[in-house]
Amino acid sequence: MKAPIPSAATPVLYFDLGSPYAYLAAERAEDALGVEVRFQAVLLGAIFAHRGWGSWSQTPERAKNIAEIERRAKAYGLPEVRWPPQWPANTLKAMRAAVWADEESAGKAFARAAFRAAFLHGRDLGEVDAIAEAGESVGLRAKDLEAALEAERVKDRLKKATADALAEGVRGVPSLRIGARV
Repeated sequence: MKAPIPSAATPVLYFDLGSPYAYLAAERAEDALGVEVRFQAVLLGAIFAHRGWGSWSQTPERAKNIAEIERRAKAYGLPEVRWPPQWPANTLKAMRAAVWADEESAGKAFARAAFRAAFLHGRDLGEVDAIAEAGESVGLRAKDLEAALEAERVKDRLKKATADALAEGVRGVPSLRIGARV
């Protein structure tokens, strides 16, 4: 059972659904910390653009990092990672879906379902069908999701969350903020 803590002290886990390291953190953060964690969707591509670099998935370090993620999953007692065929996918729509799911009080459940769709079942989160299935698995209607993906308020919330994360010192994902410290 998670220890109750004041909401102002609730740790925040910044994530992008395309990040396998964020998947590992999402699966373990609450158990490792012993408290409830708030999940905050941010757009990693925008963070990369702001910082002037890109993903390791497009570098010679790709194979080494994939092996490291697989090793960590096994060491943490998680199921074997199954990589989506075209990983990394363009997760912009998936991240909009995460923001919308949060509006619907299903943000954390959706994030976990989407991470598992990608890294346990090898689903491409660049495909709306995969995103919708993850949403439906936590009680979100696919019909409502499709409209939310194009809603200006959802787009604006994701942009603001990403800008706020950058201002708070988030340099990539996963990042964990506890109080004022990232």
